[in-house]
Amino acid sequence: MCGIVAYAGENSAAPILISGLKRLSYRGYDSAGIAVLREGKIHLVKREGSVSKLEEAALPGGTTGIGHTRWATHGAPTEANAHPHVFGRFAVVHNGIIENMNELKAHCLARGEIFSSETDSEVIAHLLEEFYEGDVLAAMKKTASLLVGAFAVAALCTEEEDTVVLARRASPLLAGRKGSALYAASDIPAIAEEGMEIYALNDGEFALMRKNSLRFFNDRGEIFKRPAVCAAEESAPEKEGYRHFMRKEMAEIPRAMEKTLLKFRQTPCLSAFREVLCHTEYIEIVACGTAYHSGLCARVAIEALARVRVGVTFASEFRYRDPILSEGTLVVAISQSGETADTLAAARLAQERGAKVAALTNVKTSSLARLADFVFYTEAGPEIAVAATKSFNAQLVALYALAQEIASAKGRACFLPLDDLPALAKKTWEAAETVRSWTAHFIGARSVFFLGRGADYCAALEGSLKLKEISYLPSEGYPAGELKHGTLALVEQGTPVVAVLTSEKLAEKTMNAVHETLARGAKVFLITSLPAYAERHASVLIPDAGELLSPALSAIPLQALAYYVSLARGNDPDKPRNLAKSVTVE
Repeated sequence: MCGIVAYAGENSAAPILISGLKRLSYRGYDSAGIAVLREGKIHLVKREGSVSKLEEAALPGGTTGIGHTRWATHGAPTEANAHPHVFGRFAVVHNGIIENMNELKAHCLARGEIFSSETDSEVIAHLLEEFYEGDVLAAMKKTASLLVGAFAVAALCTEEEDTVVLARRASPLLAGRKGSALYAASDIPAIAEEGMEIYALNDGEFALMRKNSLRFFNDRGEIFKRPAVCAAEESAPEKEGYRHFMRKEMAEIPRAMEKTLLKFRQTPCLSAFREVLCHTEYIEIVACGTAYHSGLCARVAIEALARVRVGVTFASEFRYRDPILSEGTLVVAISQSGETADTLAAARLAQERGAKVAALTNVKTSSLARLADFVFYTEAGPEIAVAATKSFNAQLVALYALAQEIASAKGRACFLPLDDLPALAKKTWEAAETVRSWTAHFIGARSVFFLGRGADYCAALEGSLKLKEISYLPSEGYPAGELKHGTLALVEQGTPVVAVLTSEKLAEKTMNAVHETLARGAKVFLITSLPAYAERHASVLIPDAGELLSPALSAIPLQALAYYVSLARGNDPDKPRNLAKSVTVE
C-alpha cells in the first residue's frame, strides 16, 4: 500500500518526486523519502511523518531519482525504516511484503553485512549489491527470482547514471513517458497528466528507465508494450477550493453515477456476457471493505429481480476456505483500485476452478481488469481520500445495472429508474447537510450503532465503516432484528443510534428496535425516505428511489455524518490513521 515514484529526465528530480509523493499520500503517510543520483553518488532525504516534511529539508540536485511514502508493515514508522533503503551501490523503494525476508536476511548477515532498518525491503538492496556485475537489469532479475511475496520495486545504482530499474510481482507498478521525461509510480495519480503515455507492468516484468529510453523485459527477454494515453480529465486531481478531497468527492457523486451508467451501457463485452448469464445458476461476489458492502447491496437487488442465488464473501476469506464453485457459477470481483491483493487472489482462484470472473473496477490499467474474463468500469474518476465515497455509489449504479442484465437473461422483465439516480443523489446531498448539527452527540460517544433491515442494513454497515475509518469511534452496523440478541447490552444513556429507514413494509419492524434503544436512553437519528417517520426524530429526509436502490442515496448522509464527526474530533478525514487507500498486501 506504499506509494512509489521514480523519474529520469532532464529536469531536477527532487521536486518532481515530492509532487508525485504528495499525490500518493493516500497510499501511506507514516514516513517518506527520496533518493537522487548525481555524479555517481546517492543523495538521500528521509523523514518520519508526511511528505510535507521532505520539503523542509535541503533537497539534492540531480535528474534521476526514486521516492516513497510508507504504510508500515515490517517495522515501526520511523526515519530509519523509511524508504529509500541504501546499501552499497544501490538505493531501493519497495511496495509489498517479502515473505522470506528472515531467510534472505540471515544469508546477508552471514556475509557480514549490516542492516540499518527493521524492514523487509532493505534486503532487496543487499541482494542487488551482491548480484551486481555491471548489469543492473541482470542483478534485479536474479534478486527477484529469490523473493517470495509481493513487490513493486524501483532502484538506483551508482554505477549506472541516469537509470532506474523496475520490477513487479503482485503489486501495482506503472511506467510513463511524456516527451523525453520518464516516470514510474505505483498508481496513476502520481504521474497522470494530459498526453502522458502509461504502461502497466504485469507480474514478472521489468523495466529500464534511461534518459529518452524506456524498455520492458520479462524472463525471456525484451518485450513490446502498447501504452494508454492520459486524457485531460485523468490528470492528477486537485481540491478545487474544497477543504478536503473527501468533501469534494462526495460532491462528485451525482456525476460519477451518471458517467458510470453510461459506461456500463457501452461496455463492449455485454453481448458475450449475456450469453454467460443465460447459463449462470449461482453468483459469488468477492470484495473487501466498502466494495464488500456494495456487493451486499447487489445481492439484495439480484435475488429480488432475477431470482438467482447470490453469495457475498470477503475476498480474504474466500481464498482460504476451499470454495465450492459448481458449473454455472459466476464470480463477480469488486475493487475500486483493481489492485486489492485479497480480491485478486480470490479472482485467480475462481478462474483456476473453472468459474468465469466478471470484474468491477475504477482503474482501466489495473491487474483485476487484465485478469478478468469480463470487465465493467465505474467512472468515478480518481478517488484520493482514503475513505471511499463516490466509488461506492458508482459501484452501486453499475451493480444495479448488472442486476437488470441478469434478470433479463433469466426472462424476468424488470425496470429500475437508474437514470433518475444522479438527480436524486444531488437532492440527497443538499438534504444531507442536516447531519452537521448531529455531531455534538457523537464526539464523546463510547459506541455508535447503525441499524437497518434488508437493503437498509447493507447501507447501515457502510455507514458504520465510514464512521470508524475517519472518526475512530467504535461503531457497529447491525440488523435491526438482531439487536436484542446481545448487542442491546451496550446501549446506554446518550448512545447514538442511526437507523436507516426506506422500506415501507419493514419500517415498523425497524422502529421496534429503535424503540428498544430509546427505552435504554439512546439518542436516535433517522436516515429515511418516509416523511411520516422523519417527523418523529432528528432525521434526514431523502428522496424515494425505491427499496432496492435506496443505498445509493442513504449512503450519502451517512458519508456526510462520518465526515463532519471526523472534523469535530479534530481528525483529517482524508488520511485516517493506520489506513491506506489501496490494500495491495495480504
